[in-house]
Amino acid sequence: MKYGHQAMKTVASRKRAGTEPATGSQRARAYHGFTQQILSGGIRSGQFISQRELMTLLDMPLGAVREMIPRLEAAGLIKTVPQRGLQIAPVDLKLIHNAFQVRSMIEREAVLNFVHAASDEELQAIEASHRDILRRASAPGHNAASDVSLLDDAQAVDWGLHDRLVDALGNDILSDIYRVNSLRVRLIKLEHSVITPARLIPAMQEHLSFIAALLQRNAAEATRLLDEHIHSARNRVMSTPLEQVRQEWPSSITHQPPQGKSIES
Repeated sequence: MKYGHQAMKTVASRKRAGTEPATGSQRARAYHGFTQQILSGGIRSGQFISQRELMTLLDMPLGAVREMIPRLEAAGLIKTVPQRGLQIAPVDLKLIHNAFQVRSMIEREAVLNFVHAASDEELQAIEASHRDILRRASAPGHNAASDVSLLDDAQAVDWGLHDRLVDALGNDILSDIYRVNSLRVRLIKLEHSVITPARLIPAMQEHLSFIAALLQRNAAEATRLLDEHIHSARNRVMSTPLEQVRQEWPSSITHQPPQGKSIES
């Protein structure tokens, strides 16, 4: 009875401190919350953050945060720095090279499947969603820089196409690898380049050319356009100063580019 009473006291104290062992659903929610913070720009590359800060940011118990960290370390999204704490993966040339190489390898395989597997109806729906973004962005007198909902919708359409390509393979292992790598790519883009009104229309036009090749079932052309798309995205990351991108945003909107929006996914 004495041991049982002490165990109950330990559990109670852990609950008050938020350090009780996490359930599977809590670990999953903590990891999902972390990925959403990357996508929204709440967590930035190179940032130092404590476990308790993560606990507050993710609104999760400390136990769930602690059990999430090994998964993040294994994925290369975070590392422990002695005497400094946790650091979100810093962006360097090696990370840029590796992340874009993995992206290219997976998406090239995905295109060769999708060009035959996707139905005309699905491709036409994807094409229509892109044309709707272009129509909204090109409307007379429309100020894309002030239309946050348009930029959000454009990013969702952009990322959605790339995610769909990979998921259509039906390979859960590849999809998981791609999702983790996408977080690395988006960390890179949040650091170096973000979606701007000047990039919105060209990005949609690049996608429409790619979709046209898919509708024609032209695997060689679709692969070529995908390679160009990824190559140009990597080059923009490497060559566009962040200050130049910031200058494209009116100071009346924000002092920094809207976080969580990258040129293309």
